[in-house]
Amino acid sequence: MDEENGVKGLPENAYSILESGEEYVPYIPAGKKIPEVTIRSVFIGILMAILFTAAAAYLGLKIGQVFEAAIPIAILAVGMGGMFRRKSTISENVIIQSIGSASGVVVAGMIFTLPAIFILNLQLQFYQTFIAALLGGFLGILFIIPMRRYFVRDQHGYLPFPEGTAITEVLVTGERGGDQAKVLVKAAIIGGLYDFCIATFGLWREVISTRVIAPLAVVADKAKLVVKVNAGAAVMGLGYIIGLRYATIIAAGSFVSWLVLIPAVFYFGQHLGMPVGDATMTIAQMSPEEIFSNYIRHIGIGGIAVAGIIGILKSSKIIISTFTVGFKEIFTGKSESTAERTDRDIGMAAVVSGIILTLLAVFLFFGLGVVDS
Repeated sequence: MDEENGVKGLPENAYSILESGEEYVPYIPAGKKIPEVTIRSVFIGILMAILFTAAAAYLGLKIGQVFEAAIPIAILAVGMGGMFRRKSTISENVIIQSIGSASGVVVAGMIFTLPAIFILNLQLQFYQTFIAALLGGFLGILFIIPMRRYFVRDQHGYLPFPEGTAITEVLVTGERGGDQAKVLVKAAIIGGLYDFCIATFGLWREVISTRVIAPLAVVADKAKLVVKVNAGAAVMGLGYIIGLRYATIIAAGSFVSWLVLIPAVFYFGQHLGMPVGDATMTIAQMSPEEIFSNYIRHIGIGGIAVAGIIGILKSSKIIISTFTVGFKEIFTGKSESTAERTDRDIGMAAVVSGIILTLLAVFLFFGLGVVDS
C-alpha cells in the first residue's frame, strides 16, 4: 500500500483482476472495527437524502434526467466529518453516502410515473405515493442483497463501477485531509449566481436555439432542422457528474432525434399527407417541436423500455445463479459466506421472507388502497 501523510492508500490490486490465489485486502481490513452505523452517520445520511431527493425530483421533472447524488454526497460527508470533535471515520462516510444516494434511485421511479397519473386525470393521494415508494424501496434492497457478493467480490476487477471508483477515491482522499467539500461549495455558489442571472435578469436564454439566426430559422421552418442547447447550470453540472461517455450517449440520442428522425417523419408525412390527432393538422403543417412531441418522444420512451428489458435478460443468469445459491442456503442450512465482517450478508431466509412479506403488502396495498373494483 502507498503511504501519504501517514495514512494508508488503496491496495495496488484495488481495481485490477485478481490472479489465482491472490487476495484483496480492503482499505479497512476485515478484522478491524471502527465506528460505522452511528447516530451521526444515519442522521446526516437521512438529511442528505431529503435534500438531494428534492434536487433530483426538480431536475428529473425539468429536464427528464436524474443525476446520481453519491459523488457530491461523499464530498460533503468528508467536508462535514471534520466539523465534529471526533472526525468521522471512512466507514461512517460510506454509510452517509449510501443512505443519501438512495434519493436519486427512489425519486426516479416516482417522477417518471406520477406525471402519467396526472395526465390521465386519475385521483392520487399522498399516502398512496408514499407507500408505493416505500414498498418499492424495500423490494429493491431485498433483491440486491443476494447479488452483492457476486458483483463486489466474485467480479472484482472485471466490472469498472466508474461512480463507485470516484466515490472511493473521494473518501480515501478525505482521510488524508482533502478539501473537496470547498470545491463543491464554490461550484454551488457559481451555479446559483449563473442561474440567478438567467431567471431574474434574463441576461441570456436558458435554452439556446438555432432559430435565433435568421437563415437557420428558415431551415427550421422549411426542413424541420433545429438544434437546441440547454445552457442551465444544472444541465451542465449534470453532464460533468455523469461523465463524458454517458453525456455523449445522451447528446447522440438528441442529435438522432432532432437531425434525423424529425426531418424523416416530416419528409414521409409530407408526401403521404398523414393527419395528426383529430385530422385537423397534417405533419407538413407541424413545427419540429410538435413532431417531436407527437412522434419522436414515443420512440425514445420505447428505446428506454427495450434497453431495460435487454439489461434484465443479460443479467438473468446472474440473478438465477444468485437465488439458486440462496435457496440452497435456506434448505441445507449451510452458508457460503465467511465469518469475516466484510463478507457477511443478511441470511437468505430473512431476505426471502422479507420479499414475500413485501409482495403481500404490495398486493394488499393495491387491492385495498388503489383499485376500487
